[in-house]
Amino acid sequence: MPLSDLYDPGRGYLVNDTCIIEADVAVRKVVDYWSHDSKKETGYVGLKNQGATCYMNSLLQTLYHIPYFRKAVYHMPTTENDNPSGSIPLALQSLFYKLQYSDTSVATKELTKSFGWDTYDSFMQHDVQELNRVLCEKLEDKMKGTVVEGTIQQLFEGHHMNYIECINVEYKSTRKESFYDLQLDVKGCKDIYASFDKYVEVERLEGDNKYHAEQYGLQDARKGVLFIDFPPVLQLQLKRFEYDFVRDTMVKINDRYEFPLQLDLDRENRKYLSPEADSSVRNLYTLHSVLVHSGGVHGGHYYAYIRPTLSDQWFKFDDERVTKEDMKRALEEQYGGEEELPQTNPGFNNSPFKFTKYSNAYMLVYIRESDTDKIICNVDEKDIAEHLRIRLKKEQEEKEQKRKEKAEAHLYTIIKVAQDEDLVHQIGKDIYFDLVDHDKVRQFRIQKQLTFNSFKEEVAKEFGIPVQFQRFWLWAKRQNHTYRPNRPLTPQEETQSVGQLREVSNKANNAELKLFLEVAVGLDMQPLPPPEKTKEDIILFFKLYDPIKEELRYVGRLFVKGNGKPMDILKKLNEMAGFAPDEEIELFEEIKYEPNVMCEHIDKKLSFRSSQLEDGDIICFQKSPQGLSSEECNYPTFSAFLIYVHNRQVVRFRSLEKPKEDEFCLELSKQNNYDEVVEYVARRLGLDDASKIRLTSHNCYSQQPKPQPIKYRGAERLTDMLIHYNQISDILYYEVLDIPLPELQGLKTLKVAFHHATKDEVVIHTIRLPKQSSVGDVINDLKSTVELSHPDAELRLLEVFYHKIYKIFPLQEKIENINDQYWTLRAEEIPEEEKNLGPNYRLIHVYHFMKDTAQNQQIHNFGDPFFLAINDNETLGEIKMRIQKKLHVPDEEFSKWKFAFLSLGRPEYLQDSDIVSSRFQRRDVYGAWEQYLGLEHSDNTPRRSYAANQNRHTFEKPVRIYN
Repeated sequence: MPLSDLYDPGRGYLVNDTCIIEADVAVRKVVDYWSHDSKKETGYVGLKNQGATCYMNSLLQTLYHIPYFRKAVYHMPTTENDNPSGSIPLALQSLFYKLQYSDTSVATKELTKSFGWDTYDSFMQHDVQELNRVLCEKLEDKMKGTVVEGTIQQLFEGHHMNYIECINVEYKSTRKESFYDLQLDVKGCKDIYASFDKYVEVERLEGDNKYHAEQYGLQDARKGVLFIDFPPVLQLQLKRFEYDFVRDTMVKINDRYEFPLQLDLDRENRKYLSPEADSSVRNLYTLHSVLVHSGGVHGGHYYAYIRPTLSDQWFKFDDERVTKEDMKRALEEQYGGEEELPQTNPGFNNSPFKFTKYSNAYMLVYIRESDTDKIICNVDEKDIAEHLRIRLKKEQEEKEQKRKEKAEAHLYTIIKVAQDEDLVHQIGKDIYFDLVDHDKVRQFRIQKQLTFNSFKEEVAKEFGIPVQFQRFWLWAKRQNHTYRPNRPLTPQEETQSVGQLREVSNKANNAELKLFLEVAVGLDMQPLPPPEKTKEDIILFFKLYDPIKEELRYVGRLFVKGNGKPMDILKKLNEMAGFAPDEEIELFEEIKYEPNVMCEHIDKKLSFRSSQLEDGDIICFQKSPQGLSSEECNYPTFSAFLIYVHNRQVVRFRSLEKPKEDEFCLELSKQNNYDEVVEYVARRLGLDDASKIRLTSHNCYSQQPKPQPIKYRGAERLTDMLIHYNQISDILYYEVLDIPLPELQGLKTLKVAFHHATKDEVVIHTIRLPKQSSVGDVINDLKSTVELSHPDAELRLLEVFYHKIYKIFPLQEKIENINDQYWTLRAEEIPEEEKNLGPNYRLIHVYHFMKDTAQNQQIHNFGDPFFLAINDNETLGEIKMRIQKKLHVPDEEFSKWKFAFLSLGRPEYLQDSDIVSSRFQRRDVYGAWEQYLGLEHSDNTPRRSYAANQNRHTFEKPVRIYN
């Protein structure tokens, strides 16, 4: 501040040579977001966000902190056999229990799974009010017939009375309705009381809007709403989002809107209440929760301020994070409106900078003070079913154990031990290539400092195999991405610690140690000491393939000499397989599985070394396939069978009409071509003509069908149908067509809106014609299906976009390039006066329009545009009479209409005496949409129904809970 301003007596800074300075100091604790412990700091925990579920989290926290509601949820009957993912009551009980007793933030996936939601739903933001209604309806339904039946009504249900009362006669009509929440206007209201005033505002029905009373006919009347009773828990939805009819879009109302800590609905002699209301009930409410939306109409973030015990302490529940907040932050800072930035030079006369606050209250929850003790009740473990306590305590213990194991992971090593019996159980069932799935074998969690010999004692206890009979082999990952037993541990290695052995043997994966336990057995199946292994010895594993049964099984392992030959062990292999000693068998070596199967025939006369066989290799053998016919077996050799297994794909098929339900499954090959896939589907559905099947691929991200179906033979293989970017799906959607798909693809499908000449109706017709057809063919097709005003009526086809006519299609134009996806195709009869226009007549465009006062008088067209034939000497007054007759507009309303000539969006208003044709420069109607006769009036045409939910964003799909 300049000293001259400070010393200026007129400014009042200095009084009696003294300047008083006031400092407003706010001390806030600086908290690291990531290290913040919500439970420790506040006593409460948050909810994890699944992607876009902050709206749901804020609502769930609000409901949880209504103890009466929480207690009712706990008392809903569930059993220990219920699955939380399929039971909404159990999933909600589990969630509330964890919120009450957990020390860390709680996941909501179980609950959303119980809703029947998939990942796509979790990433789609919805409306809090809509979710609240749908969830409460579901719970109300599931509480029927239980000890908590009626809880939702007892908490949230109020009643109001709609009335119409005649002024001049004794007649009154009333209708009682219930509500679970109230939608209050924000626009044009400064606070809640102004909204309630507007809610009960009396509307006068008079003039053209008189009320038709029974026995009395049309009467002047008063229409309004009064409340009969309010619920103990009053939920107020603030209409922050509303549809702007002028802009044809949803907008957010960020106006300042005040709400009190204490709400008195008995004010001014109970003006909100009907005479029927119970006068003994005091409708004084205290604020419990403020749900906030931060952002714009197309998205944002939701969180809640809650007073769990109705004390002076507020808490902010923002997904996983819970913090203490003061009353100003919870109330005043959520009013919305504008905020001024502090001036940097307060002595100068500069105007303050204002900005709109996009964070504001969206939903309020009040609790009636006389019901506080009942609603804010005590909820403890005795309210929770025993099976639920046991289940959830076990979950908590398991979670704690996992946390402990994770914290101590650096002290331990996981050792996975595979045995022959694992190979027997898995090969031919879980796996076909390689030897074992290591995730399905016995795992040991061993301290790294423990010696390996000590670990062998653990194995002896677990498997009952004495230490002296155990020999362990290390698995090694080969270049072809297979795991095979590579070499046995040396006696020296077995004296090392487990940690040392892990580092030496498996540097590529230092978290696990994979071992194969070799145990030799005698004829009596008792364990023997492992045989001596020389450098010349090779351990081989053997599988047996049966081409008739299409079965594969593990039959054992053998040590062979490197210079030996397969023909030396043929009798032993036949014995292992149960074949005759002289059975002719073929041998194959498994080499690799991905990306393509590689399986080579083994020459029985070459040595094992010459065939490049080494420790851990796998040989599959079978009876000689010679003489086997295709009728006897599909895959005569092991290599053919392995290729089949590699390409095998189970596909879940769903009807396109029911895209969330699996209808049937088919086992197919990834190499099946298009014709084979649709043939299998047609056979499963019992159809003779597979060409009537149309398939649609699955979008792995949205979990929905792709918008465009697969064209006839548009995918070469099944793999091409299932792939979505870099992901492979196992879902296909099907539909059964009326005509073969190739024929349908040769047709052009158009949706045409037919406007009847004399009736006020529009009928949508779907027309399918060959792509080379003309507009004339479309007209002829329509004539055979629509109702005409007379048999000789002629039709025309128009292209309409944003309430303007852009084109009249010539009859000879081909339909192949007509796009009805963005433009509206309109068919109508050609009026007689527009046929064969003389030289003094012209056809002009006539459109309805209105001005948007909020957008600088911008022109907005609406309604149905039309053509009008006018004479070169015709005045506006004469034309108006014809327009009024054509549109059937009453005199009183038509008198309010204005008429203008518009060129490029600029209106020139006309008088009744003006010659209209002089304004138009062109006689043809092609490209003439920028010049038109405009009819300015308010838009009274029926709208899409947005009133059902004022707050839903335009991009949202409705909230559904499926279970």
